[in-house]
Amino acid sequence: MSARKGYDERFLGPTVPAPVPVDTTIEIVVLPYTHFTVVFRPDRRLASSTAVMIDGARLFNAVRDEDWRFDPRLPASQQTGHAVYRNNPLDKGHLVRRLDPVWGEGPEAEMANSDTFHYTNAAPQVNVFNQGKKLWQGLENHLLNHAEAFDRKLSVFTGPVLEDADPPYRGIKVPLRFWKVAAFIQDGELASTAYVLDQSPDLTRDAAARALAEAAKAGDPPPLGPFRTFQVPVADIAEITGLHLGPLPAADRMTPVVRGTRRWTQLKRFEDIVA
Repeated sequence: MSARKGYDERFLGPTVPAPVPVDTTIEIVVLPYTHFTVVFRPDRRLASSTAVMIDGARLFNAVRDEDWRFDPRLPASQQTGHAVYRNNPLDKGHLVRRLDPVWGEGPEAEMANSDTFHYTNAAPQVNVFNQGKKLWQGLENHLLNHAEAFDRKLSVFTGPVLEDADPPYRGIKVPLRFWKVAAFIQDGELASTAYVLDQSPDLTRDAAARALAEAAKAGDPPPLGPFRTFQVPVADIAEITGLHLGPLPAADRMTPVVRGTRRWTQLKRFEDIVA
């Protein structure tokens, strides 16, 4: 694992660091992999953030690995392993999407492909495939295609929204929301767009709270709703996650007028994205 260099904050040219908690008392472990880095929170047994470099001109078609495993640099007890996902409707949701870091020469790309199957790069997500899930999983492709006319490189930052109120299950707390910020060069300048995935129960607030409490009391997995994907101001990601996003909020492609009027816009299709 020592050969992994991880995410390069100068990949796009301007310095764009991997997001870390603003609260410096929160323990994190920075884990470099091939073309990406996971900023891990042992107290939650999940990533706080991930940062991946995508080089659209050098993508490689690697065979899917599926060999999920613990990262030997951390005690297995600090990671969310298969026991949490066994015999329930939870998927091991990739944070860094498998295809994103898979570029470069063959051995390098194959290593990146394999690296995405560490438990440190997973979080529990609803396993029902729906249009919202398809939209969320296709964001990187859409953004890379959009950025292609300007620069074929893309940096993507992703993670769960880790909240104290997240429902407990098998020794962890299951995140109900996830976030993603894409950064690229447009018109010679750093640009960014941000998104939130919500998998909370598709119920009224009171009904959802009751359903989550009942599941926790019974030891059942939390009831999760269909994926709902929103485009949001980048600054809102910093606010809801408590992460330092460096220059990304100032580079937001969502105009101040849109940020001030619509704020969170639910996406039904890629054409709804403001970029």
